[in-house]
Amino acid sequence: MGAGPDPRQGEQGGRSRGAVRVVPHRRRSPFRLRDWRMRTKLATVLVIPSVAFLVLAGVQTAALVGQTTALSDFARQVGIGRQITGVVDRLQQERDRSAGELAELRRAGSQADRDAAVSALRPLQAATDRAVSELRGAAQPLADADASWRLAYGEALEAYDQVVYIRAAVPPAVLNSDTILSNYHRAIEALLNLLAEPSPGEQQPVLTDAVLRYVQLARVKELSSRIRGQLYAAARAGRYDLDDQVTLTDLRAQQLAALGAFRVAATNDQVRLYDRTSVDPAFVAAMKLEEKSLPTGGARAEVLPAPQWWAASEQRQELLRQLEARVLDDAVTRADTVSGDRLRTTLLVVGGIVVVLGLAVLLALLIGRSIANSMQRLRGQALRIAQVDLPDALDRLRSVQGGVPTIDVPPPVVRSSDEIGELAEAFVAVHRSAVSVAVEQAETRRTVNAMFVNLARRSQVLVERQLELLDDLEREEADPDQLENLFKLDHLAARMRRNDESLLVLAGTESTRRWNRPVGLGAVLLAASAEIEQYQRVRRESVADLYVVGHAVGELVHLLAELLENATAFSRPDTVVRVGARIEGGSAVVEIVDQGLGMSPAALEQANIVLASPPAADVAASERMGLFVVSHLAARHGIRVRLSGGAQGLVARIELPTALLAAAPPAELDGPVSPRMLTTAVAGATRPGGPRRPAGAPAPTELPVAGRRPDPAPVMPVQGRPVPVRAEDVLSPAAGASAASGWWSRQGPASSAAVPAGDVTPAPPATPVIGGTNDRGLPVRVPMAQLSAVTEPARPEVAPARDDPDPEAVGGMLSRLYSGVRRAEAEETREIILPPSGGHSEGGRQ
Repeated sequence: MGAGPDPRQGEQGGRSRGAVRVVPHRRRSPFRLRDWRMRTKLATVLVIPSVAFLVLAGVQTAALVGQTTALSDFARQVGIGRQITGVVDRLQQERDRSAGELAELRRAGSQADRDAAVSALRPLQAATDRAVSELRGAAQPLADADASWRLAYGEALEAYDQVVYIRAAVPPAVLNSDTILSNYHRAIEALLNLLAEPSPGEQQPVLTDAVLRYVQLARVKELSSRIRGQLYAAARAGRYDLDDQVTLTDLRAQQLAALGAFRVAATNDQVRLYDRTSVDPAFVAAMKLEEKSLPTGGARAEVLPAPQWWAASEQRQELLRQLEARVLDDAVTRADTVSGDRLRTTLLVVGGIVVVLGLAVLLALLIGRSIANSMQRLRGQALRIAQVDLPDALDRLRSVQGGVPTIDVPPPVVRSSDEIGELAEAFVAVHRSAVSVAVEQAETRRTVNAMFVNLARRSQVLVERQLELLDDLEREEADPDQLENLFKLDHLAARMRRNDESLLVLAGTESTRRWNRPVGLGAVLLAASAEIEQYQRVRRESVADLYVVGHAVGELVHLLAELLENATAFSRPDTVVRVGARIEGGSAVVEIVDQGLGMSPAALEQANIVLASPPAADVAASERMGLFVVSHLAARHGIRVRLSGGAQGLVARIELPTALLAAAPPAELDGPVSPRMLTTAVAGATRPGGPRRPAGAPAPTELPVAGRRPDPAPVMPVQGRPVPVRAEDVLSPAAGASAASGWWSRQGPASSAAVPAGDVTPAPPATPVIGGTNDRGLPVRVPMAQLSAVTEPARPEVAPARDDPDPEAVGGMLSRLYSGVRRAEAEETREIILPPSGGHSEGGRQ
């Protein structure tokens, strides 16, 4: 499919581009899923799953899942009661033993007693710490439990931390026993509250009673432990305090009340189990020993022997611990059973909901997949058109040099007949229209570029003829004032030639000035300064000994000339522009520093953006021609140009890549130097008919030129006017001799009449002078042997001292040679439109 009109519009050939209508490629079938309308698809996808979810999931799922979650948390909270009762039992042992040790220390208080107390308590404290660590590990899964349980758990841990802190006060016995033991009482009470925290809800009374049973039994065991501690402390002290009997009486009363509550809530099996435990010999022995501590008949209570009482009461506490564990296991089993039953019920209900919902989702997936695939393909095509195909087509059409290429527009990727398919057809139609407009614009640009190239070529021919005529006039003119005017006109013509080359860059055409051998970077800088108006203000600083490949010399000179022109135009006339070149990391860096007005940060950033990414040719490019030309020439050769603010003006940094650098060319013999390459003193002395300074008159001061210092001791008369130079004169020193011989002139070699008076030119040799033949049998050329003006040997014995040319000496080296080459190219170019038969062009050719 080409870039022209839609081939399906053959019957609508007269319809405009904006009236394109998307035509379905086939009839729509109501039985084909991919042909359903978008509204039908969306209704099918949304309504069926929504109804199924509301009918089934809304009735049972929320309540069942909530109850299942609550019962599962309840079962885990009841299950952690094993670790809680273990911590309580260890704390009870540590507390009761600490009470006895405190009583002993208060009675004796020797260092040996303190050491003995520490040794007795250390194993009990370590066991308590291990039990608390187990509790912490078991409580990790309950981090997301209800807030009340987490609050009770936090209080229990805080109370235990106080116990750990108060342990250090036991061996010194500096604190009151009640103060120390009260920390143990609070920690055990907090753990018992945490043990009673699980709640299954009002709908599970059986589970509530199960929790109540083991909590009441745990309180019975706690009261029995406190009685043990009080009696053990009295036994170690050897007497009862005033309030000990009162405390013991109160504890026994609380124990009987808790035991009664347990019997009320416990099952028959649990009551029988407690009765069997209470008749155990160890249990009975402890009870009989405890009865001796009761005051009877007004007699004082008997102080029990400490070791005997501790052993008997510890066995009783172990029996109560076993009974507590069995009651707790019964509660855990009941909780797990109820939670499992509820979980199975919930899974059955949810399974039924999932089956129904799965059918609805399956149908929704089939429809949604159809929509998603179509939308995905359409999205991919739209993004590819917007981000790849269309920009690529525009780039190809923008950079076209020959004929306009054919741009293919791919067909739509969605072939359905629904709204998505019509949208895909619309995208293709829009793409086709955009490509058609771009093709028309490319053809217009090509026509405009051809006009630019044609005008630039024609102007170049006229400028070259003008330069040739100026060369003739300069050779024949003797009046210094008139000669200076001719030099100015010569320089203006050279600048006009650069403007023509800028037009060629604007049209996307390469420069016609090319060199077939590397040229020194210093010569390139001199040639660039010769292309500008205020070349006298350019000062060359240190320049590295580098060479530029020949094919890039012309355009590099053009690029540097534009930057130098900008530096001199926007700085004061009394300042200089400094140019330097150096090597950095394998590439060459040229810096042009001026002392001008500078640029604002915003303007500088915008200029660097243009230099980094060459813009398309438009009106703005013609307004800032220099910046446009520099950016395009830099992009063409991979040169990086960047502007930055200097101390007073701007600094232009030009980085030449390694690909543009070459090795030094082999040394060749130079022909006679063109007068344009001589210094002003030599040029003035050798110019025919030039005015001569009277004898004894002081020599005028040499004008400052770019690239060299003024000669402090001229050896020849100095003419006080600068000699203009051109880039060709600097880049090819032998051009002067060639041009003087007329070899590259339009009329051919000059006759002997053209030789100035006073010079005798011998006839050239009839037989060419050769230096033998090479290994291929070809003659070897002897440099300068054919020049009739050469009377000295081909290679002088001692090479004369050579000085770097300066910008004033930039004027005439290869001017005539390459002007002839360009005239020949212009005469043979296909871009020049020939006039009708009988007409004449500007060059006088028919």
